[in-house]
Amino acid sequence: MEKGNHSAITEFIFQGFTDNPSLQLPLFLMFLLVYVITVIGNLGMIVLVCTEPQLNNPMYFFLGNLSFVDLCYSSVITPKMLADFLAESKRIPYHACAIQLYLFGFLADVECLLLAVMAYDRYVAICNPFLYTVAMSKKVCKQLMATAYIVGMVDSMIHTCSTFRLPFCRSNVINHFFCDIPPLLVLSCSDTYINEIVMFVFIGFIMASSIGMVLVSYVYILGTIMRMRSAEGRRKAFSTCASHLTAVGIFHGTMLFMYFRPSSSYSMDQDKWASVFYTVVVPMLNPLIYSLRNKDVKDALRKAFGNTGFMKAIGFASK
Repeated sequence: MEKGNHSAITEFIFQGFTDNPSLQLPLFLMFLLVYVITVIGNLGMIVLVCTEPQLNNPMYFFLGNLSFVDLCYSSVITPKMLADFLAESKRIPYHACAIQLYLFGFLADVECLLLAVMAYDRYVAICNPFLYTVAMSKKVCKQLMATAYIVGMVDSMIHTCSTFRLPFCRSNVINHFFCDIPPLLVLSCSDTYINEIVMFVFIGFIMASSIGMVLVSYVYILGTIMRMRSAEGRRKAFSTCASHLTAVGIFHGTMLFMYFRPSSSYSMDQDKWASVFYTVVVPMLNPLIYSLRNKDVKDALRKAFGNTGFMKAIGFASK
């Protein structure tokens, strides 16, 4: 395809969820509520981790970073999506689309790796508790986080450059609500085989590494828990791990569904609804999952807010 046809596209248009005007406002209100809960939940978790001394340990250091990533992750996608519900034309400039894709990929990679790091943290805490303070020192935690951010930046740059080197000449209408790799590949009039290989190899490596670390960690964790003599100790360990496994299952499940199928099996109308889970719902659920199932977080919330009406309403007030 000639270079001129590629440079002719200066913007993309999102098709969004529906063309039915009667559904635009209800969807706007629903996703606005989800985003408000996401912002409040993740900001609240960050503030708790930074201010409460009882949460000053590696587990909550990673949880605070997870909340930060979720907040940024959701903010890359949701505000534009909300604006499009009320706009007549759902336009995004060409370069803004590239930036959105880069930030989305970067933060998704960081979250994927961070979930693996959190599994390793639980492995050390439960299986080698006497070495925990040494193995998970502040220096080690910072190095693990820095590695996740660097890998995310490099991987996302590869995918963004690989995608936007393509000529887009069939259409500038993206059958999605944000700039993602699969719906952009559909718009290209050139061979996207190399892009699909790059996507499978790099995203596959990161996800396989993350899922592998989670599985190996929990095999050892489960064996250690089964050998515990204290029923209370087993209950506490299971409770801590259940929160993390829930977050891992939701995030990786939808990611695997989206990116690890041949392009011929893509159904964009189906996939964009699946995308809602890991771009909008997961960032909202993570702080709720960890706060509702974590005794330390609930104690910190009671300390911060006391027996207020709000705390009683959500079931956190002391009895």
